[in-house]
Amino acid sequence: MKVHQAFKAALATSLCLTAFAGGAMAQVKGAWQNNKLSPDERARLLDAELTLDERIGLLHGPMALTFPGAPPIPEGAVPGAGYIPGVPRLGIPALKETDASLGVTNPGNARPGDTATALPSGLALASTFNPKLAYDGGAAIAKEAASKGFNVLLAGGVNLARDPRNGRNFEYLGEDPLLAGTLAGESIRGIESQNIISTVKHFSLNGQETNRHWANSIIGEAAHRESDLLAFQIAIERGQPGSVMCAYNLVNGDYSCGNDHLLNKVLKGDWGYKGWVMSDWGAVHATDFALKGLDQQSGQQLDQQIWFGEPLKQAVAAGTVPAERLSDMSRRILRSMFVAGLFDGKPGTPAVDLNAHAAIAKQVSDEGIVLLTNNKGLLPLAGGAKKIAVIGGHADAGVLSGAGSSQVTSIGGNPASIPVGGEGMMATWMKQVFHNSSPLKALKERLPDATVTFNDGRYPAAAAALAKQSDIVIIFANQWMAEGADAFDISLPQGQNELIEAVTTANPNNIVVLQTGGPVAMPWLDKTGAVLAAWYSGQKGGESIADVITGKVNPSGRLPVTFPTGLDQYPRQDLPGWGLPNKQQFDVVYEEGSDVGYRRFAAKGMKPLFPFGHGLSYTTFAYDKLKVKGGETLEVSFQVTNTGKLQGKDAPQIYLAGANGQKLQRLIGFEKIDLKPGERRTVTIKADPRLLARFDEKGRQWHIAGGDYDVVVGPSASTTVLSGKAKVSERTLKP
Repeated sequence: MKVHQAFKAALATSLCLTAFAGGAMAQVKGAWQNNKLSPDERARLLDAELTLDERIGLLHGPMALTFPGAPPIPEGAVPGAGYIPGVPRLGIPALKETDASLGVTNPGNARPGDTATALPSGLALASTFNPKLAYDGGAAIAKEAASKGFNVLLAGGVNLARDPRNGRNFEYLGEDPLLAGTLAGESIRGIESQNIISTVKHFSLNGQETNRHWANSIIGEAAHRESDLLAFQIAIERGQPGSVMCAYNLVNGDYSCGNDHLLNKVLKGDWGYKGWVMSDWGAVHATDFALKGLDQQSGQQLDQQIWFGEPLKQAVAAGTVPAERLSDMSRRILRSMFVAGLFDGKPGTPAVDLNAHAAIAKQVSDEGIVLLTNNKGLLPLAGGAKKIAVIGGHADAGVLSGAGSSQVTSIGGNPASIPVGGEGMMATWMKQVFHNSSPLKALKERLPDATVTFNDGRYPAAAAALAKQSDIVIIFANQWMAEGADAFDISLPQGQNELIEAVTTANPNNIVVLQTGGPVAMPWLDKTGAVLAAWYSGQKGGESIADVITGKVNPSGRLPVTFPTGLDQYPRQDLPGWGLPNKQQFDVVYEEGSDVGYRRFAAKGMKPLFPFGHGLSYTTFAYDKLKVKGGETLEVSFQVTNTGKLQGKDAPQIYLAGANGQKLQRLIGFEKIDLKPGERRTVTIKADPRLLARFDEKGRQWHIAGGDYDVVVGPSASTTVLSGKAKVSERTLKP
């Protein structure tokens, strides 16, 4: 939408402007055009001008895609995830929505030939432990969204990884509320910096894809506040998203999108959230969801009916939905539009530097690759290797990506697409897509003096024979994950464990590269020379993998999720809801409460395969000079020194280890630092007091017990290098 001021700011209350909304042009004037007023006041003034039908029109909209038997895409819509028509009479622009966190999607090639920068997966971003990269990536995809005509990004996935089988874990940011909330918040802040509205999603406890519409997440209030809700709260505080997207699942018996406790009492009440709540696509089940906190019905073709259309209008006429509540719904939407500058000629059509965006994608994948093991210093590869075998994983074609609504059609096109099969709403996305960044090609370019030979890995015996003839063997193993489908277990599928076993037995000088959507079991680990977790590494992933293997990039990724020895280390060994009839509701009991991931491992005294925060480097780091100050919270400072011979990046982590003699474990701080050999730097963090507190359900507030608080510093959740303590004052905090 373009806005042209006709008079100077001194006459702002009587401005006349030309506005474009949904392709229509209107001459409008009104006090809400005064951009010196607050977004709240502007929204109040403009909302008062809406007719009932205009207000209802802002509260629901379709997917902007062609459906059999459905009306055509609305005029003025950009084909994509969603569309909410504007009000041309008042110059209110339409909301044009696209997925999402990993780049601007093009579902079903709805915009023929349109491509976009494909960022690495959320878990890869989380592995960087680098908030700046989250911000830069958010700003980059927002610029691309604006250039394509969108003004809303359905981004900001922050659900904690409670189960390693969750098909959407790859989109999210790990198992810790501070890490996930911080990075999601920075990504959202980057998006909003470009005058694009961002969501944060999926609120809350959208922890699995199996029968996700009928999964009832059961959790105590304190446990919820201290884990998933805290991640959302941090993300909202840092990023200030214009909208919160509620989820498909139920929470404690009520659908997330019709959950009065979550939406009215927590989000809008305790947290004072001023934006609007939009539904996930197909997550609305009744008109009275409006009374329970939902403000807008999205993707209305996927619901049983348009609940927020004529039924809502009738409910207002009957008085069952108060007119003031209806006005509150539309005001919230308008407020976020004012905050984003949509009435002031923004976001416009920015110039997009795709090379700069590719560089951001490359840096995320560089810093997101985690070196899990490096036995006998096999990596980085020495120049003496002359015969190198690359086996499996379609490494000749590109790098794997996760599937679903986050699937990006990357710059350069997708060279390989392998149908998986499936039924239902997500069947369209059930295919393995490889971004056009071949690790094999990149390795050949970086190793010009070596003979690099590829074997597809279909026959383990043939792969083992090639391995025996080679100096080094690099094995690629894939775990494809997708929205709408959980993994049944954490094994590598399609016989890949047998392939790795055969190859590692044939040649001990081996490197395993994992392209996965989460933790996987590694029964062959003791036979490997080195293991890399590359996740889904985006459109420059092949180059990043090759650069880490050859030493051009010093690995600095750290695990944002715990790698278990097996599913028996998780509270739910059977996948909840698996095999149940369609539409049969079932409970997912989160008995671990707030002890998600590494916290539960610590509480149970279990040893994981690889701990949260783990990751190796080609250099070494030392920590010393710890200082811990108490008071209203903890302030921790220490020095980090690069004691090796190479420049490298470290991600030192600070954990709360105990309070008044009670042992526990919580990440309370981290920082990504880049050090030259011999360089020292002081790291100082001030802990968010909520990370020291327990949530008092009865008093509906955070409570910090006064006393001694123990702090440890180390390179992972399982390794302590420094320890100290300080006294913290007793206090309560608002919820």
